Amino acid sequence: MTLYNLLERIVNNDEYHAKWLNTLSYMENSGARKISASEHPSEVNLIQLKHAAEEHRHAYYLKKQITKITSSFCENYKKEYLLASASTRQYLNNLDVKTCKYLQNEFSLTKEQLKYAAYLFVTYAIEVRADELYPVYQEILTKYSSKIMVKSIILEEEGHLEEMISQLDHFCEQWKIHAEHILTIENDLYQQWINSISQEVLKTEHA
Repeated sequence: MTLYNLLERIVNNDEYHAKWLNTLSYMENSGARKISASEHPSEVNLIQLKHAAEEHRHAYYLKKQITKITSSFCENYKKEYLLASASTRQYLNNLDVKTCKYLQNEFSLTKEQLKYAAYLFVTYAIEVRADELYPVYQEILTKYSSKIMVKSIILEEEGHLEEMISQLDHFCEQWKIHAEHILTIENDLYQQWINSISQEVLKTEHA
């Protein structure tokens, strides 16, 4: 099932849609927490603070959107309120772990330097993914005249991607070569995540 077809099914089912928004909110919140966890005890730059704040706001915004669909669903991030909860919880963690292992093999970094490098490459990969996923979602929302909108998130994620590229330029001249490896890792995890969601949606439809 293509991403477009999957999101079409989700948008046209209120329960799926509420869980999808909650799942995206969980991912944004997890991203914000990981950005904060990667901060150096003292050498924190403005962009890192901005990213963490905006990802937290995205998590809040997406959570609030659920009330346009239902008033009594997805109170928190418990597994019953997420789509493909196991895969959703593993996605970002696995990307972080695999990225750290790759960077350890490629660079000689201190613990703090590794945390910062992982922040740069993981965030870059996630922003590349967001630039693909959110516009498709918005296209379907527009098609079905949904009250839900993610245009503001799309604009901010585009800005984040530009900022990550700028930071990576300063980190390493050859960053694009390393980023390709991280994007390959991310793509494998993303496909697992989307496949898990597709299986859950199809299984429920045929139940």
